[in-house]
Amino acid sequence: MNMPPDLSQLSPDQLRHLAATLMTQVEEKDKALRHSEQVNQKLTYELALLKRHAFGKRSEQLNVLQISLLEDGVDADIAAIETELEDLVTTDASSAPKKTPKRASLPPELPRTEIHHDPENDHCPCGCKLRRIGEEVSEKLDYTPGVFHVERHIRGKWVCDHCETLTQAPMPAQIIDKGIPTAGLLAQVLIAKYADHLPLYRQEQIFSRAGVAIPRSTLAEWVGICGVRLQPLVDALRKLLLSEPVLHADETPVPMLAPGKKKTHRAYLWAYATTPYASLKAVVYDFSEGRGGQYARDFLGEWRG
Repeated sequence: MNMPPDLSQLSPDQLRHLAATLMTQVEEKDKALRHSEQVNQKLTYELALLKRHAFGKRSEQLNVLQISLLEDGVDADIAAIETELEDLVTTDASSAPKKTPKRASLPPELPRTEIHHDPENDHCPCGCKLRRIGEEVSEKLDYTPGVFHVERHIRGKWVCDHCETLTQAPMPAQIIDKGIPTAGLLAQVLIAKYADHLPLYRQEQIFSRAGVAIPRSTLAEWVGICGVRLQPLVDALRKLLLSEPVLHADETPVPMLAPGKKKTHRAYLWAYATTPYASLKAVVYDFSEGRGGQYARDFLGEWRG
């Protein structure tokens, strides 16, 4: 533990330097706090608009299929924004209310694969041998094309009879904390939606035929959360992309329905890619509401090529 300096032993110059350092730290923390508050307010406002669109009066100018596709996107956006808000909020875990989602148990007829997580060493740090006293089981839903199966993660509980220390292996990190989908199932949903152009309502039908009913609203939540979790990968890929001397860029118009409005307007999806001759094969997409040069400058930043 670092002891605070004895201010009486410091020279005037050292005191001035210490005061300047402390003021700089306070200004940096205040700036970071203001930025977090602005992001929080922006996300809260966007969430309110999306919920108003999701639960408000439907536009009569859209047919049933269009409304279904839009609802999938809105549900995904709501889940993404709620996930970002949760990441921004830093509250004491002991005082925060614990969420205990209630979900239906996975169908018992699905094949199950048991994955055991036990301590690497069966001896306590005190030197005594551990004794198994129980276990915790959590089930994750996995999917290979056409077939569902369940991963049963079994975490044994071990206790030392001498010092009464309880030992249990940690649960492997999951993309959705305490959720049922494995990374494989989430990858299947994302690939089917974005690479194979399968809307979520069709995936819902496909999964139902395979024996598991997953509502499209749940699929949309998974998509939204995965978008947030994959953002660091997108940022890293963009950084690599901007290290290339030559880039290709093009934009494609896409219809955009703003919450609260009854008709779509034109927005753009920009694609930035390396050349066919580059060693790095990469494409990064950037959504914007226009096609002006400023949008490209915002993405490229200080890149010169």
